[in-house]
Amino acid sequence: MRTRLLMILPLAGALTAAGCGEKTPAPGAAMPGDPGIEPAHAPALQAPPTGGALRFSAPDGWKEETPSSPNRQAQYSLARVPGDPEDAEAVVYHFEGGGGTPQANIERWIGQFRKPDGSPASDTARIANRTINGIPVTVVDVSGSYTGSIMAMQGAADSKPGFRMLGAIAETGDGLWFVKLTGPAPTVARWQPGFEDFLDSLSATP
Repeated sequence: MRTRLLMILPLAGALTAAGCGEKTPAPGAAMPGDPGIEPAHAPALQAPPTGGALRFSAPDGWKEETPSSPNRQAQYSLARVPGDPEDAEAVVYHFEGGGGTPQANIERWIGQFRKPDGSPASDTARIANRTINGIPVTVVDVSGSYTGSIMAMQGAADSKPGFRMLGAIAETGDGLWFVKLTGPAPTVARWQPGFEDFLDSLSATP
């Protein structure tokens, strides 16, 4: 297990959406025609933000890579299982300025998936709220054809069928931290225990 301590660095330019090509609009920014979205944690249940920069331990088998953009604070390749077309990827994002509400980002992530008939995958997605080492964490599990962007409803020819995403949003005193594990469904299932270990390792600096 390898423990990482990430400190916040200034990021130039506009905020970008986590996992959507790192392009504007920022996570949590309203899409054209989007309805208002309530926070993921009800006021009576929401814990106060804890600490600052996020600490975590990468599980065995997660191959660390050089982040492909400044918004990616850590990036890992997870080896595919036999028969899958590509490896899975795990990424940790942090955006200076907050990045919107957890629910806004969760809905954006779910919007990147479609059922085989082309309909939204929102009714099959699973969302849960946890508190891990004092940190409020919203977790999502969604499967389907992966389009990669809520803005790009390109259709089946440009999507990746049979994909799955395990995502988490941790709320600390320095704002939101995003964790996404995305890839072919069998490979994601292979690495799901490691994802749970990763979440269990989350902590925030004092």
